[in-house]
Amino acid sequence: MGLRKFVAGNWKMHGVASDLDQARAIAEAARGYPNVDVALCVPAILVERATRAVAGLAIGGQDVHSADKGAHTGCVSAQMLVDAGARLTIVGHSERRAAQRESSAEVRAKAEQALRCGLDVILCVGESLEEREAGRALAFVTDQLAASLPEPGQGPPALAIAYEPIWAIGTGRVASCDDIEEMHTALRERVGTGTRILYGGSVNASNAAAIFATPEVDGALVGGASLKGADFVPIIAAASEQS
Repeated sequence: MGLRKFVAGNWKMHGVASDLDQARAIAEAARGYPNVDVALCVPAILVERATRAVAGLAIGGQDVHSADKGAHTGCVSAQMLVDAGARLTIVGHSERRAAQRESSAEVRAKAEQALRCGLDVILCVGESLEEREAGRALAFVTDQLAASLPEPGQGPPALAIAYEPIWAIGTGRVASCDDIEEMHTALRERVGTGTRILYGGSVNASNAAAIFATPEVDGALVGGASLKGADFVPIIAAASEQS
């Protein structure tokens, strides 16, 4: 039996209090698809308000620091996220690896800290267009995963891997289903059968069904299409059909 499908939204740097109406709409609609796990990863300032506004929907952060506490101005600890009601967090998103120059070692430390504090983790990996066109995509991503994976035995929280080819994030371009299957199969060999592997990169209502039908795809990490219920709910529905 395949793993239960998981669809997570990443609001990135979008959202103020008035946008929680969309979160409420998503939460209400998600109840109609009980065979799919659904989450929204919102800006840190919205985590607590979102957990209060949409009881029953998993709310997460978009990043976490590797330290318990300390002189880390502007950062958010795992304990802070838990205290605000978060149930999960993203780590290692390509936008942070690039813009904040996060190394895989840092990503690994963040994942381990989040798991220790009881948060589920979505660990992102993915290659640039340059790596893809040079034929190095598989080697690059599997090496990145190996360097980013937390040590086993961190406790009961769940770890999911999100494969997000950098060249497909927010561009409207999507990896072919053959490319997705090839990459997810390689990642599966590294993490085993108990870890969900999500695809991310311009997932929308039009392409979600084909992506979810691809072998070794256990869900999706969705960016722009998760901001509005009208765009996000059809993706959840597509996942439900493949569960």
